[in-house]
Amino acid sequence: MTQVEMANPHAAQAASFLALQCPQQTPLVAHYLLGGLLGGQQVWLKKAGRRNSIWGYRVLALIAWLARMPALKPVPNLGGQAAIATEVQRLQTLAAAGVRVPQVLASSADGFLMSHLGVAGQHTPSLAEEIDQAAQTAQAGRCLALWQEGLDFLASVHARKLCLSQAFARNIVRCADGQLGAVDFEDDPSAALSLALCQLRDYLAYIHSTALYLQEADLMAQAQQAWQSWLAAPARSPVLRADMAQALTRMAWLRHLPSDRSWGRDAQRLRAAYALLNG
Repeated sequence: MTQVEMANPHAAQAASFLALQCPQQTPLVAHYLLGGLLGGQQVWLKKAGRRNSIWGYRVLALIAWLARMPALKPVPNLGGQAAIATEVQRLQTLAAAGVRVPQVLASSADGFLMSHLGVAGQHTPSLAEEIDQAAQTAQAGRCLALWQEGLDFLASVHARKLCLSQAFARNIVRCADGQLGAVDFEDDPSAALSLALCQLRDYLAYIHSTALYLQEADLMAQAQQAWQSWLAAPARSPVLRADMAQALTRMAWLRHLPSDRSWGRDAQRLRAAYALLNG
């Protein structure tokens, strides 16, 4: 038994389960309920998939360059074993800093086993689901409160001089104790961008993934005011305010996108995001 396994009696069981199950698992991600030393907890096994093509990232990089928006520069996720190694490292770094993320229970080159942030055997709602549900049921106060909770969660991560990977509301989840946590860390923006741009990227991704919910709930005016108040708070850095102002200038063309679905849902999200940030 290794020193790590002696310090953590769960480690040996987790490592054995990973070694046995990873080669047999068909989907890239699957969950299991484990007994024994792991006490019946729910775990997730994520295995390496195929390597991704880099071509799409080159196209996105060209778009970011043409728009003069380095924060939108794509962070390559080549998949395969590299993505597994990146996600394990990012989860361990974030957890060590006190950010709510799944705990890495065991890892290998081909996959890793992680804990479940919610209640075992139950669906763990994402913040996107919660905001959407509040919007659809006309709970204006709850909708705005949830949205601001997401902003505050990002700020708490950034206060630790860190960033997320893809800070969409679907990747921010409600933990079993009611607090927010984050999932999905297959890429590392800090490997390609400065920390300031990584953090700006987090806010842009979050706003992009939530603004349309607020617009469809007729809460855009309130959200615009809430955003301006949040951004003006003393806790926000002058660098963030300056970077956001520059980003808005370069995103001004988004206001010309159609407000209906004639150009698709993605165009609606972009237009709504710009409207919220520029309110």
